[in-house]
Amino acid sequence: MAFQKFTVFKGWFDAPWVGLANFKYVISMPRFGQVMFNTVYISVLKIIFSLLVPIIVALLLNEMRSRKMKRVLQTAMYLPHFLSWIILGGIILDILSLEGVVNSIISAFGGQPIGFLSSNTLFPGVLITTEVWKSFGFNTIIYMAALTSINPDLYEAAEIDGASRWRQIWHVTLPGIRPTIILLATLSLGNVLNAGFEQVFILLNPLVMDSGDILDTLVYRLAFNQAQYSVATAVGLFKSIVSGVLIAVSYYLAYKLADYRIF
Repeated sequence: MAFQKFTVFKGWFDAPWVGLANFKYVISMPRFGQVMFNTVYISVLKIIFSLLVPIIVALLLNEMRSRKMKRVLQTAMYLPHFLSWIILGGIILDILSLEGVVNSIISAFGGQPIGFLSSNTLFPGVLITTEVWKSFGFNTIIYMAALTSINPDLYEAAEIDGASRWRQIWHVTLPGIRPTIILLATLSLGNVLNAGFEQVFILLNPLVMDSGDILDTLVYRLAFNQAQYSVATAVGLFKSIVSGVLIAVSYYLAYKLADYRIF
């Protein structure tokens, strides 16, 4: 379909071949450059913070002495992972609306309501923050599991040598979970062009199209609003090829830089 002029009436077998015309059409679209920038910008920041926040939280939880409090916090952080974006989207829209909880607190302290969901400056931050909030609990559990594999004798030896808690984290804990960090970072590189369709589709509105429109929402409009199925398929094929190349490159880098094999 990506190389055809497909219509539902003719089907695949009778659709004429147009070569790379669909790809040229997509690249020549006025908004394509902005959509590509939004996709890469949002997805890269999501990847970075989705890696850093769980590591920091896992290290903090690992330092807690109260097991009961640790389990309560883990459960609370893990809960959003089980909720769909349909539910979370409604919650976020209510919380961040002009009459929501956040703006009510701001107004109570004498401030002016902030249009979190109508500002092109703030909207990418809302997407990144809410994505991290939803996913960091799951990744934290992974790092907590990796922490259990570290030999306790290493901490005892470091303590005997006079290492502080910070030095123990830096020289024992982080090297101990390095393979897990490399694995999750490697797997996430394939999502550079995947900024999260469900989340963006629910929160996106005409006021923030310049900063929130991504490749997936562009494909949705091309396919279902304009019935340009071949063009939409061309964009999807482009995403798949780029993602496949990035996964291959990330695997190569993980092997060369860290001597780590995923398979």
